[in-house]
Amino acid sequence: MVRNVRENLILSGAICIVFGAFLSVGGVLSMGAVIGVSGILLFIVGMSTSSQQTMNEEEIAAWTPSPEQLPDANRIMYRVDVTIDEPKKTTILCGSCGTVTELDGDRPRSFTCPACNTFLYEDEEE
Repeated sequence: MVRNVRENLILSGAICIVFGAFLSVGGVLSMGAVIGVSGILLFIVGMSTSSQQTMNEEEIAAWTPSPEQLPDANRIMYRVDVTIDEPKKTTILCGSCGTVTELDGDRPRSFTCPACNTFLYEDEEE
C-alpha cells in the first residue's frame, strides 16, 4: 500500500518542473518541455488529491513515544517531547531503561528517571 500519495505527487511534480527547466535552459528543449509539463500535471493532481491523515484528533493528543531503549552514544540518551497545544504535556523517554514518564506542563529544568534513578539532564540556561 502506498502512503502519503498527495505528498509524493507534489514532490515529484516539483522535481520534474525543476529538472525540465534545467534541461530547457541546457538546450534539450523537447525533453525539458515534456518533463516540465509532466511535472506541472503531477503537481496539479497532487494538489487536488485529499490528504490521508491516519490519526484523528484524540489519537494525536494521546500519542506517546514507544517505550524502548535507545542506543548508547558514549553517554545516556533520552528523548523529550512537549506538546504545543494546551494543556501542555511533556513525555520523557529514558534511553537506558526505556521508561516513558508523562508530566503536566513544560519541560522540567532537570530530570532523573524514576524507574532506574538515572540522571538524564539539567538545563544550563538561567
